[in-house]
Amino acid sequence: MTGYEQPTEVVPPPPLDRECAAVLANMPPFPTLALETLKDVRQPPPGYEPPSDAVLSQGGAFIIEERFIPGGTGADISVVICTPAGAAAPRPALYLVHGGGMVSGTARQSMPGYMHLAEALGLVIVAVEYRLAPETPYPGPVEDCAAGLKWTFENSEELGVDGNRVIVLGQSAGGGLAASLILLARDHGHRMPLGLMLTAPMLDDRNNTVSAWQMEGIDTWDRARNEVGWAALLGSRRGTPDVSPYAAPARASDLNGLPPTFLDVGSAETFRDEVVAFASKIWKSGGQAELHVWPGGFHGYELLAPEAAISRETRAAREAWVRRLL
Repeated sequence: MTGYEQPTEVVPPPPLDRECAAVLANMPPFPTLALETLKDVRQPPPGYEPPSDAVLSQGGAFIIEERFIPGGTGADISVVICTPAGAAAPRPALYLVHGGGMVSGTARQSMPGYMHLAEALGLVIVAVEYRLAPETPYPGPVEDCAAGLKWTFENSEELGVDGNRVIVLGQSAGGGLAASLILLARDHGHRMPLGLMLTAPMLDDRNNTVSAWQMEGIDTWDRARNEVGWAALLGSRRGTPDVSPYAAPARASDLNGLPPTFLDVGSAETFRDEVVAFASKIWKSGGQAELHVWPGGFHGYELLAPEAAISRETRAAREAWVRRLL
């Protein structure tokens, strides 16, 4: 890995939201993340059951289906499709790219956090099961995500999806992959979605912002864990000048031509500064972006503290943006 020196002055981090801090204080310590221990880290914690199709269907409100499709070069991947039962086709859709630091997570695990959008707006969710690093390093994961989006567009009629109203949504590491696949689509003349939603996206392999240093040892996904995720994806290239913007979107010098983009992040999380910088770069390039920095939110606060006031406001802001876009 390429190391970085801590900036000369790093002031104390912003205070955590009171409700979020209470939840964080009662959580067990996160296991140490290392490439050698990924097998253990990928195991669900005791008592956690990954959401089954029966749970995701919410008593028949949604129809859950899994399809196996061609992924990146030489790969087969799956997509999990969640369709509102009884809704008239064609429907708008969310193309969902899950989080997990590039090294863990599944499509089904990510879907419950966004089902409120499907319920409120009658959306189909298509969640891609991309291959994980380090077993599949860059460019495999982003190629899988791009292949899944291409498949969604090509099969939109069969899926009951309005191909002109597809929004790409990426969470955490999935946010970085979502931004990457949009840059690929822009630069290679592929079909673009209606919009792009990035929730606390993982964008910058250099891992050297003020917020990354401020939240070291505090955030649920801190600087040390971030180092491991990027190293899994990029190996020895992480942090070097030759990292592609298709791997780390913060490396892109020009963000012209992106669809309308929504970004949100907590003020007390590792990714704060890289997300703010990415939004600023979109504006500098003449693009349209809506940015929310939620005061006192740590990484994943809206999922781990769903009843906190800022979590409810976060979900409402996301829904309002999608509703306006549609």
